[in-house]
Amino acid sequence: MTLSQTSHQPLSLQQPQLLVVEDDHSQRQLVTELLQAEGYRVYNADSVPAAILQLQQQPDIALVFSDWKLGSLSGLELLDYCKTHYPTAGFVIATAYGSVSHAVEAIQAGADDYLAKPFKRQELLLAVRKGLRARSLRKQNQQLSAALSEQQQLVDIIGHAPCMQQLFQRIQRISGTDVTVLISGESGTGKELAARALHQLSPRRHGPFIALNCGAIPESLAEAELFGAEKGAFTGAHAAKAGKFEAAEGGTLFLDEIAELPLSLQAKLLRLLQQGTVTRLGSHQEIKLNVRIIAASHQDLAVAVREGRFREDLFYRLNVVPLHMPALRERSEDIPRLLEHFLQLHQQRYQQQAPNLSKQALKQLLGYRWPGNVRELANRIERYVLLQDEQELLAGLQPDAGQSPTSGFVLPPQGLAFEMLEKSCLQQALQRCEGNKAQAARLLQLPYKAFLYRLEKFGLTG
Repeated sequence: MTLSQTSHQPLSLQQPQLLVVEDDHSQRQLVTELLQAEGYRVYNADSVPAAILQLQQQPDIALVFSDWKLGSLSGLELLDYCKTHYPTAGFVIATAYGSVSHAVEAIQAGADDYLAKPFKRQELLLAVRKGLRARSLRKQNQQLSAALSEQQQLVDIIGHAPCMQQLFQRIQRISGTDVTVLISGESGTGKELAARALHQLSPRRHGPFIALNCGAIPESLAEAELFGAEKGAFTGAHAAKAGKFEAAEGGTLFLDEIAELPLSLQAKLLRLLQQGTVTRLGSHQEIKLNVRIIAASHQDLAVAVREGRFREDLFYRLNVVPLHMPALRERSEDIPRLLEHFLQLHQQRYQQQAPNLSKQALKQLLGYRWPGNVRELANRIERYVLLQDEQELLAGLQPDAGQSPTSGFVLPPQGLAFEMLEKSCLQQALQRCEGNKAQAARLLQLPYKAFLYRLEKFGLTG
């Protein structure tokens, strides 16, 4: 198999990337040159395996133009692969054996257009444009569905504990602005979820939301990844590359684990925040950007500043509005709702119905400290739905020393709504304390205001 990429002139990074799959070298070269002349960035492959490899290496390919007959395989088999792994990509198929049946088969299989060889230049360009328009519509529909799902998830996950309601009110107050936000909190508390809430509730909601874990980028590649690089800027830079800041133009860039950003790049980030420009590696030209920055860290950045690991001026520039994500143990009243949410989510995802949890399992889940926070809870419930093994779900779940918020209470089975679990605990606590609300709150180890909030929710204030 042969893989190649040819380019006659520098092209805009905004131009769609196309893949031409044709086993005839002269035909492949001709189509490539026609498309390049229109400003498209074109990759080539001479077989289905070569095309799949190109797609894996270049996941941003917007459209595949494929011959029908490709050795022992066909363009339809490549189309089927694309629909499974790259469902929004455009696809146009061509063949020298043109017939109505072939055209119908291709369109029914999901191709955006069909060309019979020999075709004219204008027919090729019209078919490509049609495929790109169809791709654009699919991406818009996908983004809309994701946004709606994400908004529903925010409602489910943010929680009803007073501390979470205060957090969400704070998010709503600042979401309409471009103020820089620094989110703190332990790992697994949902810092990215809060960042997505800020984006979804903002005027930038129709722009991109790009999340980047600063701790997951090799230091040698971090500058090019964030700020972009020109062709030849470093060994292996065979083409110009836009950085994450450019990719987030008009939207939001979420920099998770910002404390891991090398000091050398912290200065460039500060310049971006102050002037709104970036300079690619290997270039002296400044690029003006319109991007909102949200940063997060599980580390205490004030301590990192004192230790010289983080720039003080950058810390204050990022920390215009701080948001703190409470640990799950600080909002244990949300655990029943989260249990219900993740059970429903994973049962639907895997099309499996998990057995009802025992009363003892619910006690252990409510009494556990959750050092991994919501992420740990979600992972355990996913494993439970898949394996349906309660012992594995509870493995290592030891209640916090001296803490047994549900000790002695009779908990209802999972088959009832989880709100009933909360209500039952509240009622039994009130009964045990003969209606003394302060004592009942202490028994449940809840702040008094939080306890009153729960009573009001379930109409137990009388």
